[in-house]
Amino acid sequence: MYYLQDMTMDAIARELRTSRSTVSRLLSSARETGVVQIQITSPHERAPQLEQQISREFGVEAHVVPVTETGHEAEVLERVAIQAARTIGPLLGSNAIIGVAWGSTISAVSRHLTRKITHDSTVVQLNGAGNTQTTGITYASEILRRFGKAYGARVEQFPVPAFFDRPSTKTAMWGERSVQRILDLQSRMTTAIFGVGSVGSEIPSHVYSGGYLDPDALAMLAADEVVGDAATVFFRADGTDQGIAMNDRSSGPDFSVLRAARRRICVVSGESKINGLRGALAAGLATDLILDEVTARRLVQVAAENG
Repeated sequence: MYYLQDMTMDAIARELRTSRSTVSRLLSSARETGVVQIQITSPHERAPQLEQQISREFGVEAHVVPVTETGHEAEVLERVAIQAARTIGPLLGSNAIIGVAWGSTISAVSRHLTRKITHDSTVVQLNGAGNTQTTGITYASEILRRFGKAYGARVEQFPVPAFFDRPSTKTAMWGERSVQRILDLQSRMTTAIFGVGSVGSEIPSHVYSGGYLDPDALAMLAADEVVGDAATVFFRADGTDQGIAMNDRSSGPDFSVLRAARRRICVVSGESKINGLRGALAAGLATDLILDEVTARRLVQVAAENG
């Protein structure tokens, strides 16, 4: 009545035999729960043009979040997270296996998810979160809980370290039936949701700031010319991940598993993540990309400079 029939709140209140304040609360609730979604299209916006350029250049469905160049990265992250949360919901359906990789960006997204009930869906953790200082369970489980609550889905945690001390330990753990059950879910996921980790960003990725990598590990990543990671699996600027020693110890999914998901939603905030983003796109990790306007312009600019 309000959005499609242009009725006033007073008229709606009279028809429903309730108060105007009740109508106002119902309309607010409809927006908060995703029943009503508002999209603004401006003929002067630069975002649609950037989206088209990125889609042509990288073969992904791009969603550009308008921001100002003077915005602090924390403010930009919040705006990207809000729009990403509202973009992700309509892309998900029932009978889905939704893989979620923890991280600073996806944690921010999880705080803004709007409710959408799905049936027989599962949210599965893509990478372990434990390190020498913490089990990581509280941090990762809160992100997963928000996704599960928003979409009425079961939650499957992955209670293993983010990185094992030795590759042989990972191999032994991967042989356990309890772990194989989670790995099987990951191999059948229909949607993956992840960010791009970067050590050089203004807001450090959680894997770099949360005690997961000691100086020796960081030195190994530098020696292997790593520019970023997705779900704690590292890659170089050209998208390759073979021969990176830390990946033999990582609990994150092999990129072949990630690419097997029909929809792979990558959320990126901050121009300082441009090298990691370019590496992730070179690796073919994303089918859908949600990013801020400043980073989008920089991505298009660098692509043009490199021919």
